[in-house]
Amino acid sequence: MPHLVVKEFKKIEFPAKSGEVHFEFLASNINFQNEKLIKTKVKESEFFLILKEDNNKVLLKSDKTTRPASVSLIHQALQTYADLADLEIIQSNIPQKISNPHLEDQSALKTIEFFANDFPTDKEVNIEVGFGSGRHLLYQAKNNPDKLYIGIEIHRPSIEQVLKQINIQKLENVYVLDYDARLFMEQVPSNIVGKIFVHFPVPWDKKPHRRVISKSFVAEAMRVLKVGGRLELRTDSENYYAYSYETYMSFNKVDVEIKKNKDIAISSKYEDRWKKMEKNIYDLTMINDVHSEPLQIEGDFEFLEKNIDLEHIASLHGKKIVSDGYFVHFERIYTIDENSFVIKVSLGSFDRPEHMYLIIKNKKVEYFPQDPLRSKLNFSAHKKVLEVLYG
Repeated sequence: MPHLVVKEFKKIEFPAKSGEVHFEFLASNINFQNEKLIKTKVKESEFFLILKEDNNKVLLKSDKTTRPASVSLIHQALQTYADLADLEIIQSNIPQKISNPHLEDQSALKTIEFFANDFPTDKEVNIEVGFGSGRHLLYQAKNNPDKLYIGIEIHRPSIEQVLKQINIQKLENVYVLDYDARLFMEQVPSNIVGKIFVHFPVPWDKKPHRRVISKSFVAEAMRVLKVGGRLELRTDSENYYAYSYETYMSFNKVDVEIKKNKDIAISSKYEDRWKKMEKNIYDLTMINDVHSEPLQIEGDFEFLEKNIDLEHIASLHGKKIVSDGYFVHFERIYTIDENSFVIKVSLGSFDRPEHMYLIIKNKKVEYFPQDPLRSKLNFSAHKKVLEVLYG
């Protein structure tokens, strides 16, 4: 990922602005003074830069938890801070030409808030989980202009590659999302999806809990799929195929279709590789035949406007609370000034936790860069956060 190694860190006067880049404040880790956060906004994206000092050099990069999907925004923020602070750069992997003409328009790249706040329902939705090179996603979108395709991917180079192709091919029916697909599914309205593609997912043989296919994912797929909608798994892994078959069969009622070495209209680079190696390819498809109730999740992530004991905030470093089905972990504490803090937190379900920050300024508290997703477990975790902060 983009980073700078500089000889010495220099603090600028906050807040600061240069062109499209805003730097709001700097926060220092109260337990590790060599680590700091810089709250940054580029265009409409807000995130933290993080710096770590070691002897006579400093590493400046984007914070992983808040990192934006667009790498070009990180490039812009790093170079702008270096210019404003007149930093002596020892090492950099930021390209001299930051912008790519085919990436200037990134309107297809959406945030989870876009879907959580107003999910598009004007046409049939098809979802591809882990689109990789994007061959299949782009082919489907080009050949089915009356349908909306949502591609979910966490590999940044793959995201940028697909965004470029969306612009080159002038496709208007594709959205791209950098997020956990398992969490995303909980935001999809019921009965609107035609197909969910899970093609050649990482097998995770040593960490099966990280697999996309699980009982909870299949249950959500049944809810969001139309009657007759399909969840299509395509894999070269016999272990993944067997595991997924067992997962499908764990449901009381299920319609499953199995095929082996089936040719499809478009193949991924992985499939081409497996075919050259003469590996078997398995298709395991679940066909939904149930009309589900509408999605209903009630609750909010509001905070109180009251004073918080700052010594109490500092004491939360490392505190972990485990409850029935969910947890809250206060990982690190940072100070902005004597009245303002930043807390790094993880919360929610054990198998699909969310990672974010709390920004506390005087009496006001907010999640950053966004609220947790609306789910029953996250609402329960939020109530626990309120108990801890306010007593």
